[in-house]
Amino acid sequence: MKKFQPPYDFKEGAVLLVNKPMDWTSFDVVNKLRFRIKHLLGVKKIKVGHAGTLDPMATGLLIICTGKFTKKINEFQGLPKSYVGTMKLGETTPSYDAETEVDETYPVEHISASLIEDAKEQFLGDIEQLPPMFSAIKVDGQPLYKKARKGQKVEVKPRPVNISRLEFPRVEIPELDFEVDCSKGTYIRSLAYDLGKAMDSGAYLTRLCRTSIGDFQLDDAWDLEELVDFIEHMNVKED
Repeated sequence: MKKFQPPYDFKEGAVLLVNKPMDWTSFDVVNKLRFRIKHLLGVKKIKVGHAGTLDPMATGLLIICTGKFTKKINEFQGLPKSYVGTMKLGETTPSYDAETEVDETYPVEHISASLIEDAKEQFLGDIEQLPPMFSAIKVDGQPLYKKARKGQKVEVKPRPVNISRLEFPRVEIPELDFEVDCSKGTYIRSLAYDLGKAMDSGAYLTRLCRTSIGDFQLDDAWDLEELVDFIEHMNVKED
């Protein structure tokens, strides 16, 4: 059962819950849906946007807004979020995930269940988090990831975030499966990297999926191709 069931009024405004596929950018999803909706309506322009970026290697819930509902994007972006995923201990990458090659290796033999729990406690509640260099944060009008790919070093200031829940349902060193509930602006890649450091080791993300944004749930989301097919076969064009 999907929230915001059809019929959709794309011009007046619709909220679409989409499960972002791996290796797609969030803008790829927006652009594909915008193209299909424009074709459906026979218009040259329509507002379509998303309420919170997911990295290309991540999957999970995207909130897509159309028409007048794009005014709700800031509201949706401010909602708390939940994720599940896997991090690999003993190694780091420049991007803090598997998008870049491993650049450092560290010992893992000393990591125990009690050390993991002690490290976890350092990240619960209100914390200051340093965003990864490979991020869309803009400095001097240019996203950080573009500067990072050029090898440029930029000073980035830590940001206040909140981690309300952090659990590890599977611990099989060097892998840790995790579940996390967090505030707007939290970088799960940075959380993995910082957890690795807190355990005198390293870590990077190998899997990430966003499962909820506020009350919006991934279980209620469309698969992208399913939604595209639905739009393509809508019979009634809107004025």
